[in-house]
Amino acid sequence: MKLSVEDLGKQYGEDTWGIRDISLELDVGIHGLLGPNGAGKSTLMGILSTVIKPTTGTAYWNGTDIIESPEVVRSVLGYLPQEFGAYPDLTLEEFLEYVAALRGLDKETASARIGEMITLTNLRDVRDRKIKTFSGGMRQRVGIAQALLNDPDLLIVDEPTVGLDPEERVRLRSALANTATDRIVLLSTHIVPDVEATANKLAVLENGQLVTHETVDHFIQRVSERVYECLVPRSDVPQLREQYQVCSTVQRSDGVKVRLIAETRPIETAEQVPATLEDAYLDTVDHPAEV
Repeated sequence: MKLSVEDLGKQYGEDTWGIRDISLELDVGIHGLLGPNGAGKSTLMGILSTVIKPTTGTAYWNGTDIIESPEVVRSVLGYLPQEFGAYPDLTLEEFLEYVAALRGLDKETASARIGEMITLTNLRDVRDRKIKTFSGGMRQRVGIAQALLNDPDLLIVDEPTVGLDPEERVRLRSALANTATDRIVLLSTHIVPDVEATANKLAVLENGQLVTHETVDHFIQRVSERVYECLVPRSDVPQLREQYQVCSTVQRSDGVKVRLIAETRPIETAEQVPATLEDAYLDTVDHPAEV
C-alpha cells in the first residue's frame, strides 16, 4: 500500500495558500503530522480524504489518481475529523450498526467488526448506553471505532486527543497503535508527545509547506547532544529565553528548572540530557504550537 502526494497545493485567495508544493510518500505504519496552528494540516488531510479539491498537484493511491477517481480511496478510507459528531440518542451499538449500514457492510460482517471495535476501544461496558451520556474521551474512542469499522487500508485522524485527560489520551493512543500494523495511518496533532508515543515517521508542516518527512529517530538526532537542563534563579529565565530555544520551564522552591537547546553548555551547572521529539520540533519550527 502506498499513498503518494505530488506538488499538492490549495489556494484560498489571491495571495493565500493553505498548503503549497507538498510532495511525500506514505507507506504502512503511523505517520505523525505536526505543525503550528494554521500550518495546513487540516487542509492536507481534507484533500487526502477527498473532501477538498486541490488547486495544484495530485495524490495517488497505489498508482491511481484520487482527485480524478476519489472512489478508489473512499472505499478503503477511515476518517476521524477534529469535530466528530454522533447521534446522541443512539446507544453505542446502535450508532455503529448505523455506520456499518452506511458503509455497506453485510449483517454478519458488521456484527463481527462492531464487537472487535468495541473491544479495541475499551467500550464493552457501555455498548448499550446512549452516546449522550459519554465523556469526551469516550466519544473520541467512539470516533476511532467508527473510523476503523470498515477495516480501512488508510486511516486519517485529525487531532484525536485534544481536550482529553491523560488517561484517555493514553487509551486512545494505544487503540491507534494497535491498528497500524497493516494499514497507513496519518495522525495530525499539535500535541508532540502523542506523535512520539505512536508514530514511525514524522511530517512537519509550517506556513503551508513541508519542512521534513523522516523517521522519528532521525528527526530527534537533529538536536542530539544539544539539549541541556539547568536550575537557575527566576530572574535569569528571561535572559536564557533571549539567548536560547527554551523547551520547558518547571517552577521549583529553589528556582526554575530550564530545559533548552544550545550549541555548547549554556552555563557551568547545565547538564546535557537525552533529546526528545518535542525538543527537535521546537528547534525546527519558527512559531511552534502549544506542547
